[in-house]
Amino acid sequence: MAITKGAKKAHRASLKKRVFNIRRKRAMAGAIKDVKAAAGKARAESAEALKAAMSAIDKAAKRGVIKKNTASRKKARLAALLKNHAK
Repeated sequence: MAITKGAKKAHRASLKKRVFNIRRKRAMAGAIKDVKAAAGKARAESAEALKAAMSAIDKAAKRGVIKKNTASRKKARLAALLKNHAK
């Protein structure tokens, strides 16, 4: 348990940030799931889902929820998934 006043305040702040981080991560996971579901569907629908997922992944990386290279890897794999399903 936190002892000093500053440590208690930092703990409160981390609990608040945790909520935002979880929300951002869930939004990203949902967007990725939508892309995978749309992989076999119409090209326009899958492209729209990919655009939303790329945005969600970039936002998560920008806020530090995931690392930059992790974001890059996720985006590349989603793009490859759609490219292979388009054939």
